[in-house]
Amino acid sequence: MQSDIVWQPNEACFETCNLARFARENGLDARDYDTLHRWSIADKGAFWRAVWDFTGVIGEAGERAFVESAENAMTGAAFFPDARVNLAENLLRGDDDAIAIHEADETGARRTVTRGELRTMVARTADGLRRAGVSRDDCVAGILPNRTEALVALLATAALGATWSSCSPDFGVTAILDRLGQIKPKVLFAAASYRYGGKDHDIAQRIVDIAKGMESVDHVIVTNGSLPESTGERFARHDYATFGSDAPLAYERVPFRHPVYVLYTSGTTGAPKAIVHSTGGVLMQHLKEHVLHGDVRPGDVVSWYTNTAWMMYHWLISALACDAAILLYDGAPILKTPAGLDVTPLWKAAEQAGVTHFGTSPKYLATLADEGYSPAQRHDLSALKSLLSAGAPVSPHQFDWVYTHIKQDMVFASISGGTEIIGCFMLGSPIHPVRRGHLTVKGLGLAVAVMDDRNAPIVGRQGDLVCTEAFPSMPLTFWGEGGMQRYHDTYFSHRREIWTHGDVAEMTPYGSAVIYGRSDTTLKPGGVRIGTAEIYAACELFPEIEDCLVFGAPVPGDEEIVLCVKLKDEAGLSESFAKEVRRKIRDMASPRHVPHRIHAVSAIPYTLNGKRVEGAARTVLEGGVVKNMGSLANPECLDEYRGLDRSAAA
Repeated sequence: MQSDIVWQPNEACFETCNLARFARENGLDARDYDTLHRWSIADKGAFWRAVWDFTGVIGEAGERAFVESAENAMTGAAFFPDARVNLAENLLRGDDDAIAIHEADETGARRTVTRGELRTMVARTADGLRRAGVSRDDCVAGILPNRTEALVALLATAALGATWSSCSPDFGVTAILDRLGQIKPKVLFAAASYRYGGKDHDIAQRIVDIAKGMESVDHVIVTNGSLPESTGERFARHDYATFGSDAPLAYERVPFRHPVYVLYTSGTTGAPKAIVHSTGGVLMQHLKEHVLHGDVRPGDVVSWYTNTAWMMYHWLISALACDAAILLYDGAPILKTPAGLDVTPLWKAAEQAGVTHFGTSPKYLATLADEGYSPAQRHDLSALKSLLSAGAPVSPHQFDWVYTHIKQDMVFASISGGTEIIGCFMLGSPIHPVRRGHLTVKGLGLAVAVMDDRNAPIVGRQGDLVCTEAFPSMPLTFWGEGGMQRYHDTYFSHRREIWTHGDVAEMTPYGSAVIYGRSDTTLKPGGVRIGTAEIYAACELFPEIEDCLVFGAPVPGDEEIVLCVKLKDEAGLSESFAKEVRRKIRDMASPRHVPHRIHAVSAIPYTLNGKRVEGAARTVLEGGVVKNMGSLANPECLDEYRGLDRSAAA
């Protein structure tokens, strides 16, 4: 276990950062994070009320901050059972002339929206929704790119106390109906076209097909373009620009546990699970993460490259509740040009907006490194205070690259959590050193541990990432019939009233953690459980490898490791290169990590949310059927995996 420190906070951080001030205000020493963390889970009511007060939540907190359950310690507990709160009211706070949104797209177009302008837009759209019959018991859905219109629709829905759910416009008809069809939305906001990767995509007919496929939809609001005429429509059409009238902005305050968002799991093992999140849970979790762990301050600018379907979109927009601005970017982060890849769009947008907190992924960072692109040399990043990465484990060598090529004096936070908790179990801190390859700290208020098969907490060994105490952003349920049972089966079937997240992880003596991958993609050659992250980390060091996928394939009495590589060179996979890859994996990880088979493939399967799909590749290799192809961005590539011949492997 490496403990190399690649960045340390200066002394001033222990006085000035939000986390230090919060600790002092609650009678604790900012330098003693262990005690602060223990307090945050030992006295949940006091901690979460302190977060409410410190972050200035708008609403009525009520007398009780936490009510425990003797019988069901996690699923029976309740936070702020008497509270009344509205998410939009908290996100739309602030001065009229303060910038709320920096909007940018892949063409280089830019605009800004002030808080006053945003409130006016939200009030008008909320009026339209009210006239359309939407109340706090209804669902509103969006099929929208990451632009201001999507945020306005979401905030207008939340202002009414209704529930919002969104899909990215690149999802297909089946994938969207599998998701939004579950919640029966009354109103649908949709774009008839969007631009991505230098191309305009006309999805007008797709929107009509989707709206017709959901009998619950009474109104369709088109944000750009127009829909083709069709027969047998049950819904009314509206143009976004004329939807609603100028009206006062009113907020419907709802109970803490009132549903505000429905998000979806990737769903490659069946229909996507529709996860219902609470108004109060979302707000409290995100304020804690932004203000305390991210040190987001009024006037900061937060960005994350995301689409409107991923939980990081919802996480990003909550920064508005910190009196910070957000950067909404629409389009591809990397553009293909005749001269090669153009990796500048996000950095140009960040530089122009003065981004202080830049969110990205390990894959994006790896592409920058492959292209030899050093943002530090090309852009003014003086405003940048923190770089954050999620979606997959960050390789140790990427920490060095970040501090060499992006900025030396900043916090780099590899963060990990999930759609299920709409937040992070492990994340960054302004007062902790950043250690190469580590996730810095356990989130405050989250009793995170790693357990072995005895259900004993362990340090320094791999096990299951768990959470042993209740926290506000636990899901309310899974949508639909039998939702609570499915929710219990997913997270509490392994250990009664202990959340088992599905990640293989290791806690370190420093209080940090290393994530090795998902439990369901864990490799077990020779019966020994190992994660995939270390194999991916080794492969990323080869410029010849554009992308790769690792999974286990059964052989009589055992399992063998299969590595599929997408090479940049069309020449194919040579025995000498395969030998080199195996040597690197052995040196960086262990002999047990070395692949038994290496195949050259033309594509790597991904979910619509941008995650590798090891399980689907394994399923088709074994001759099985992937249950939900609609969750895949490129399902056609699985045909190649079905035909992988062991005798042809390197």
